[in-house]
This record gives sequence, structure tokens and C-alpha cells, in this order.
Amino acid sequence: MTTRGETGRRGGRWTWPAVTAAGCLLVLLAAGRAWVTDARDPGGLAEMVSPTGGDLGPVLTPLALAGLAGVVAVLAAKGAGRRVIGALLALCGLGAALGAWAATDEAGVRTWLREHNVLAGTVSQTASATWDTVVIWPVLAGLGGVLMLAGGIAAVVRGGGWAGMSDRYERTPAPAAPQASGDRALWDALDRGDDPTASR
Repeated sequence: MTTRGETGRRGGRWTWPAVTAAGCLLVLLAAGRAWVTDARDPGGLAEMVSPTGGDLGPVLTPLALAGLAGVVAVLAAKGAGRRVIGALLALCGLGAALGAWAATDEAGVRTWLREHNVLAGTVSQTASATWDTVVIWPVLAGLGGVLMLAGGIAAVVRGGGWAGMSDRYERTPAPAAPQASGDRALWDALDRGDDPTASR
């Protein structure tokens, strides 16, 4: 019979990786989308190449992938190792959130546009380029980073009580059968094919 406490622990064991992995996937999704649209040269004639979140924040994709690996590693590890991995996962989340914030800096966007469009010959200079920011993707990347950070902290604080991947394969040894005595033991030995007089 399953108790309420066991059900809660089992639900918590699966809630944590689902939420933390969702945070990593949010960062990955947002990093692959364009954060800037309708970027144009000062005269408004030439449309310039627009950056993705990963272009403006190069740390986002690597940290999200490291976070996904960390989720699996936390589930596979035990004890102190799980807490260390949880701390690294929290750092990945913090880095992703800060990276998303830094990627929205206007000076950084202007620098990216200048470097990639002037070198490509799209425009001669982009000092006063105009563009539109797609707000949803930086917000989702920041949210994903926060979920990763929270997941890492949860693994550090509460991970010691979670079951690991290998726990389902570890069997509790069966209790030893009671030893028979007297004539019954002799007959049991004969049934097994043993010589009951060997130890006498």
C-alpha cells in the first residue's frame, strides 16, 4: 500500500527534473530566435542582418545544454556529488539569466549590427541604426535561467532525500528461510540432492 508521503516524494522526484529541464529548453528556444527585427541603416533604405539571442548572448546555448546535462547528472548521482552538481546547475541558471539581461543592452545590439553588417557590406556605418526588439524571447530566456537557478538550489537543499536512477534496480535481499531441524532437515537435504551425513 502506498502512503501519502511516498506518493508526494515520487511526485516531487519527477516534478523537479520536468521543471528544471523546461527552464533549460526555454533558454535554448529563446536563444535560437531573433531578438531584433526590422534593423535598418540610418537612411532607412537597407535592411540589415538581425541577430538571434544566441548571437547577442553567446553563453545562452552552452549554459542551457550544460543545464540539461546537469539534470541527468543530478538524477544519477547521490549524496555530496548530487549537491555539487546542483550547485553547478544553479550557476548555469544564474549565468543564463544574466546573459539574457546583458544581451538586451542597446550598446551591445548596436555593436553587433555594426560588426556584422558593415563587414558584410550591407551598410557603410550603423551608428544610428534603428531596430525593434522582440521582447518575448529575452523574457523567456530570463525565465528559463531562473527556473534553472531554482532547480539547482533545490538539488543542493533537498536532493539528498531524492531517489537516484539506480535505486529501482537495487533489490532488498530476501529474508533467509528459517532453518529446519531434526528429521525435517535431513529430508530437506535429500530433496536438494545433498548428503545429510556429510556434516555429521
